Amino acid sequence: MNEFGNKISRKRKDLGMTQTDFAEKLSVTRQTVSRWESGTVMPDIDKIGDIASILGVSCDYLLKDDVTEDTGAENRTSATKGISRLLKGAAGRKVRLSFFDGEADVDLYNTDCRILEFEGNWMKVAADTKKRHIEKLIPVSSVLSLEIMEEDA
Repeated sequence: MNEFGNKISRKRKDLGMTQTDFAEKLSVTRQTVSRWESGTVMPDIDKIGDIASILGVSCDYLLKDDVTEDTGAENRTSATKGISRLLKGAAGRKVRLSFFDGEADVDLYNTDCRILEFEGNWMKVAADTKKRHIEKLIPVSSVLSLEIMEEDA
């Protein structure tokens, strides 16, 4: 196992996640996670940020063998707490979400929805479209902005 793989494995286990749980959050297979952890392959560069975010570590921590502690964790924790507070404050309210390019959710595009729950890097939202009621779990990282809408009288 290489140092990168050791770090992923150790942090994943510290969070109580199985390889399957971790793989689902990253939209990859369990076998892919196993290959990363064993050092057989490295993840695509666009996955590194997602891996770091899910594990609550910096990219430097994951990628640099000489970085043994995640020294940026305190700063990220403060920022995450602020974002968490904002999202929790919007829970239950009608919102309109806009997404980063390439992250757009077709079901939620230009649709008012409600944030049902928020936990860490994920939020559960609900929306009523002309065709059906939708409830989805979406990654917070895909959301570019959130607009709180006025409630109908």
